[in-house]
Amino acid sequence: MNVLFIGDIVGSVGRQALKRVLPALRSKYNPHIIIANGENAAAGRGITGTIAREFFEWGVHGITMGNHTWDNKDIFEWIDEEPRIVRPANYPEGTPGQGMAIIRASGKELAIINLQGRTYLPAIDCPFRKADELIAKAQAKTKNILVDFHAEVTSEKIAMGWHLDGKASLVVGTHTHVQTNDDRILPGGTAYITDVGMVGPRDGVLGMERTAVLRKFMTQLPTRFVVDEGKWHLHAVSVQIDEATGQAKKLEKIRLTEDEWLLM
Repeated sequence: MNVLFIGDIVGSVGRQALKRVLPALRSKYNPHIIIANGENAAAGRGITGTIAREFFEWGVHGITMGNHTWDNKDIFEWIDEEPRIVRPANYPEGTPGQGMAIIRASGKELAIINLQGRTYLPAIDCPFRKADELIAKAQAKTKNILVDFHAEVTSEKIAMGWHLDGKASLVVGTHTHVQTNDDRILPGGTAYITDVGMVGPRDGVLGMERTAVLRKFMTQLPTRFVVDEGKWHLHAVSVQIDEATGQAKKLEKIRLTEDEWLLM
């Protein structure tokens, strides 16, 4: 089974990049299931029902979220009725939405789990214990399991990768928007990368307009960040999974700029 995971989609620039490039990615990597992180899709903060529906129409099969899940209030109106989206599972009991979903497409089946780190992020339930709980539930349905760990700190993400080695098919880090170069298949057969990266403005700071970010660092005064415009870059990973065992067989980083795309 081939799985394509697309990094944090940021604002309208990221959405349009996804729409333009996704057909080519499907042609090249032949993914059976496509998952994308959508927590920054609406002007850099959260997601709307309209945007989620667009992603599904373009060919995305499942959406993961993160610490900006609730930034667009209309999500409360539809998240409980949308089985293809997951928010961090280690939010307190009773939080709207779900932290795990079974995605079925192209005759294949993949469990997706979303977790949020606790270092430099809000203090919520333990992601490691919640991972164990949900992995056990997922394994009762399928061996093919993807975990999106939305976390700030490299060490916490790496620790989660080792914690889930041999239990999940793929553990991807999101949130920091910079693709890391530590992609590997761990000894137990789990494909791992600390951060997949982002889809959105290339010349901002993590997708935000850089002048405002520089002003914040230099003055420490309250500053409003807005999503940058201009050229985009896109980051993702393609993973081949042995469906019989749930182990990853191949992991490939994808890194593409708008300039490269125009030359293709």
